[in-house]
Amino acid sequence: MTAPAPGEAVAKSSIDEVERQFAHMLAAARRTFKESALAVHPSLQPLGFTVLMTLYQGAECQQGAVAETLQVDKALLSRTVSQLESLGLVCRRSDPADGRAQLLTLTAEGRARFESAHSAKRSRLRDRLETWHPDEVDRLAELLNKLNERD
Repeated sequence: MTAPAPGEAVAKSSIDEVERQFAHMLAAARRTFKESALAVHPSLQPLGFTVLMTLYQGAECQQGAVAETLQVDKALLSRTVSQLESLGLVCRRSDPADGRAQLLTLTAEGRARFESAHSAKRSRLRDRLETWHPDEVDRLAELLNKLNERD
């Protein structure tokens, strides 16, 4: 599908509805992240769960890179990592290649708790999407990919 032809503008009401639906989806996502964080540990905040998710997706990672990826203040991330470390979910050590940097990894306990909380969240989405026609799921993935493309 291509951009609208000249004189064929997307209706403002359609874009307004997309914005409303995204606002609704983001609010639901915030609730889900809060619930997932609580499933990992009763005192864990959603940012902590997001850090666990970031570390789960890769290997050892510099704390500064995590802050950049999540676009959060380094001091806030440092406090969050300290909490994760005290809960036994994350291990932090000095980067041998850069003594000023800290490397983060999930502990076995952090990985297990994340997987448990994350699988419950994923199954809710999967349960909902499995009721859709496969072409609808493919189209949603295609449209989300298009929306997420960067110039």
